[in-house]
Amino acid sequence: MNGVGKIIRISGPVVIAKDMHGAQMYELVKVGEEKLFGETIGIESDKATIQVYEETSGMRPGETVERTGKPLSVELGPGIVGQIYDGIQRPLTSIQELVGPFFQRGVTIPAIDRKKKWEFTPADVKVGDRVAEGDVLGTVPETPLVTHKVMVPPGLRGRVKSLAKEGAYTVEEDIATLETEEGLVGLQMAQFWPVRRARPYKTKLPSTTPLLTGQRIIDTFFPMAKGGQGSIPGGFGTGKTVMLHQLAQWADSNIIVYVGCGERGNEMAEVLERFPKLEDPRTGKPLMTRTILIANTSNMPIAAREASIYTGITIGEYFRDMGYDVALMADSTSRWAEALREISGRLEEMPGEEGYPAYLASRLSEFYERAGRVQVLGSTPRIGSISVVGAVSPPGADFSEPVTQNTLRIIKVFWGLDKALAERRHFPAINWLTSYSLYYDSLEEWYSKKLGLDWSSLRGEALSLLQQEEELQEIVRLVGPDALSESQRVILEGAKMIREDFLMQSAYHPIDSYCSIEKCYYMLKVILKFYERMKAAAERGVLIKEILALPVVEEIARLKLVPVDQAEKVCKETEAKMVEQFENLYASGGRGTA
Repeated sequence: MNGVGKIIRISGPVVIAKDMHGAQMYELVKVGEEKLFGETIGIESDKATIQVYEETSGMRPGETVERTGKPLSVELGPGIVGQIYDGIQRPLTSIQELVGPFFQRGVTIPAIDRKKKWEFTPADVKVGDRVAEGDVLGTVPETPLVTHKVMVPPGLRGRVKSLAKEGAYTVEEDIATLETEEGLVGLQMAQFWPVRRARPYKTKLPSTTPLLTGQRIIDTFFPMAKGGQGSIPGGFGTGKTVMLHQLAQWADSNIIVYVGCGERGNEMAEVLERFPKLEDPRTGKPLMTRTILIANTSNMPIAAREASIYTGITIGEYFRDMGYDVALMADSTSRWAEALREISGRLEEMPGEEGYPAYLASRLSEFYERAGRVQVLGSTPRIGSISVVGAVSPPGADFSEPVTQNTLRIIKVFWGLDKALAERRHFPAINWLTSYSLYYDSLEEWYSKKLGLDWSSLRGEALSLLQQEEELQEIVRLVGPDALSESQRVILEGAKMIREDFLMQSAYHPIDSYCSIEKCYYMLKVILKFYERMKAAAERGVLIKEILALPVVEEIARLKLVPVDQAEKVCKETEAKMVEQFENLYASGGRGTA
């Protein structure tokens, strides 16, 4: 029987209760007369320290605390995709229908609709067969893009005693009965899993396929592998949230989990407004048919913000176990770390650097290390992945602060946002000189097979050109542009074309918002061929202003607005025009002749 304690102290979201004999760490409890959800985070003798996931104003000492005997868990099953949850997986749309637009304390609604029936189709499993954890018992068409696989929960194995026939069932009805060593166990489509415990898998695999994002600077220069870990740090106004929105919209994943932990409400509202209207470029279906949103904005309870990223990663792991590629976006881990700092302060723990708890680095590691490409549980081999991208909001764009520094020790892709680029209206404001990807070497073979053997040389030449431009800009800042030779001016103009015609990308343009990797290849090839011809022409005495006056320069600038399916054709036509216009320039008999 679960015990009942009494509140003796309240400090914001932290409550201390006595008479809590037998309480366990991270046990879910119901606090006060309104039975607000909370979690045990400290135990001393018969006293328990609890973080409450809702506002505690009006609560008083003497109210009861009821133990549940279970850890904070998420409910997993058909009906998750397309939902909008808060940090502890309460369905916000269902709560709005029940109590209106203003959230009330103590409202409890199941995460998955208990009454809705789902069409269940049994897998190739017969009565009497032995099944193990992770084996698929049947499938449910959850959305047009997601076929939900009903699996044997981790830690369970046995012989199939009964299996439901094809038909419609609720998530609470038994769809199978297993004969285990402990006796008969009924299995439903819904299962629970503690959020702070990573779901098990067979083995971790190397990442050899890129997570294509539709963003040229990322896919070309700083790619991320499926199952990878990445971070987007940047100061206020540099475009972190828009960047995460872009990744969530266009990432080459079967499932997207977007966690808004501590960000402004209007930014989450934009997600809720835009996503239902957008189409997946690969399938033409609405993006929400493969997206799960977890909203815990800055004005929502601070303790639930701390739990929100665990809720998100656990849901992601569940779909990974089905063999899907999952991408999780966390916006932002800085706000999550601030929640840790506030709760740590109320617990009177010894503060670390800048007041953050001493365990900040280990908590960040626990989160990011749950990413990966793995062989999942089950008798039939299946491979799934979960990729994690976290935004970091360092105060004053100071990348030396603890959250950014501890994140950099863990992640393998760093997309650093530059305030100077953002002020020049260059978006995405990813600084190509400070950003890096440690995945490129393992992905190089994929790029060569997909695009051609010249891909690596094109990428290397473009990065080299941008690096040379930065070195020449130092000279320009010191002695002025007149000190540059014609060949150096060619480098500046070539790098400018890469920056403005290739790297700049509009998140709100219907065509430029998404760019396939094939289109990236053709665009970069055209720009670098123009640079080579411009360099050759300059060596023959042609003035740079005459070269830049060629009509093809404007056509290259407009390549980013060419639809993806026409990119190859238009780029080849542009290349042919380039050859013709340079020949005409040489034949004109003016300065352009050698």
